[in-house]
Amino acid sequence: MLDVVDVCVSFDGRIVLDHVSMSVGAHEVVALLGPSGCGKSTLLRVIAGLQQVESGTVRWEGADITTMPAHRRNFGFVFQDEQLFPHRDVAANIGFGLRMTGVDRRDAAARVDELLAMVGLPGFGGRDVTTLSGGEAKRVALARALAPRPRLMLLDEPLTGLDAALHDRLADDLRAVLEQAGVPAILVTHDPAEATRIASRTLHLNP
Repeated sequence: MLDVVDVCVSFDGRIVLDHVSMSVGAHEVVALLGPSGCGKSTLLRVIAGLQQVESGTVRWEGADITTMPAHRRNFGFVFQDEQLFPHRDVAANIGFGLRMTGVDRRDAAARVDELLAMVGLPGFGGRDVTTLSGGEAKRVALARALAPRPRLMLLDEPLTGLDAALHDRLADDLRAVLEQAGVPAILVTHDPAEATRIASRTLHLNP
C-alpha cells in the first residue's frame, strides 16, 4: 500500500534521512525503531506530507503522492503531545475531522460514540479535555485520528510519559484498536519492547 523509496532530507546541511526506503502492507503495523535524532519523526512527517523531501518518492497504492498536500492524503496522525483542543470537550475533539469533511451531525455523533467505546472511554463525550488523565488524553487523541476513517495511521511515540503499568496496558489496547479498525499503521518508538508489543514488523533506523 505505502512505499517510500530513496527519500533524502537534510536540515542546515546535516543529513537526517539518507536514501531511506520502506513499505507498509494492508492491515500491517510497522514500528520505526531507533535512537533519538535518527530521523524517525522526520520520516513520519514526510509520509504525512508535513515535510518536503530533497529527493525520493512516497507512493500510495502505486500512485506518487510525494507532493500531495497533507490534507488530501487522508492519513491519521497521533502526535507525541496529543495536541488536543483545550477549548473543546472530548466529543468535539474527536469529531473535529468529521465536521471539517462535512459529515452529517447525527452520523458524526454516532461515529464519536463508536470510537469512545473502541478506545475504552464510553460516556466521556462531554468531559473537558483539561480534566483528562495522561492515558485518557492519549486515547482521545487516537480516537480523533481514527474518526475520519484514515487509510493509514501515523503514531509518533504516542505512549511517551506514561508509567510502566499504564504504558503496557495502553500498548496492548493500542494494538487491539488498530486491529479492530483494520487500518495499517506506522509507529515511531525508541523502545524495542514497545515495538514488539504493538507492531507486526519492526524496521531499524540508524543515525
